Amino acid sequence: MRTRHRSAALLTALALAALTGCGAQVAEDGKDGSAKASGAGSGHYPVTVENCGTKTTYDKAPRRVVTNDIGIADIMFALGLEDHMAGYVTPEYRGDIDAVAWKDAYAKVPWLSKKAITKEIALDARADLVFAGWNYGFGEDSGVTPASLKKLGIGSYVLTESCRNGTDGGRDRARGVMPPLDALYTDLRTLGKIFDVEDRAEALVTKYRKQVADAQAKAPKEGERPSVFLYDGGQDKPLTSGRFAGPHDIITKAGGDHVMKDLKDSWVTVGWESVVERNPDVIVINDYGTPTAEQKKSFLKSYAPLKNVSAIKNDRIYVMDYADLVESPRNPAAVTALSGYLRGVRTG
Repeated sequence: MRTRHRSAALLTALALAALTGCGAQVAEDGKDGSAKASGAGSGHYPVTVENCGTKTTYDKAPRRVVTNDIGIADIMFALGLEDHMAGYVTPEYRGDIDAVAWKDAYAKVPWLSKKAITKEIALDARADLVFAGWNYGFGEDSGVTPASLKKLGIGSYVLTESCRNGTDGGRDRARGVMPPLDALYTDLRTLGKIFDVEDRAEALVTKYRKQVADAQAKAPKEGERPSVFLYDGGQDKPLTSGRFAGPHDIITKAGGDHVMKDLKDSWVTVGWESVVERNPDVIVINDYGTPTAEQKKSFLKSYAPLKNVSAIKNDRIYVMDYADLVESPRNPAAVTALSGYLRGVRTG
């Protein structure tokens, strides 16, 4: 999106418009902030929810939501909330749109940018809520944070997978406060409350839990579970999944033993020596953009330190879409797909 110059008056007007549209208040000192704003209706609203440790009260449903990243747009679309969206931001790579039940929503809702979200994009869209996550659009380096958006009168909802847990005390604090699929179910239910579609949210959670349970019932049993390493990318050091990113639950529920399950973070960089030491039976490639999955596979097979790793020796490399591996309503189907592959892997 082309950057345009704005006067201070225009920025103020847009911020006020966004604030008026959202009708959200951040509760103070642990109170529920349940006082109704002027003009708030009766019935469902006001409603107070907790998201990544912050309580917020909504006097009405947001009407102009902007999302960042594919999995986050999927969550809104799966809940049937496209009429509450001003647009979505995501790179060119979106996975197989035709394979999802909400494919029509992608044609209906404006695709605002193929780069990361900015405050300018949110203002241009007259957003009243930005749904993103830490390292999924929110970050101090980019200047787009819930705090910076609040100054513009724009509310925020943080992807639960990305909630910071503060374990390392640094600026780039570790992420993850619950198992990944629980994070998905939590977001569906919380957004169900915010947008007054709780029955729809609960139906999705019930459907997804059954889908995962059915896959688990067919998955390899204890003692037969192949060990699995998730390779996102990187040659000097690989980016992978810790226990709080989507692949952990996808691998585990599919019947695999996630070799990086001890890492108390979501997406993390590790050393190749730890991969060699843990000797995975299977490597799952996270496929998106460039380098391609084939390029990643070629690198893994040609990288000398990995030559004696079981997955490389036995050519057990399985490709999955990024859209299936980040927190998304596509996760349950990903469990089913990976479970089918792992059933054919013999360890030992």
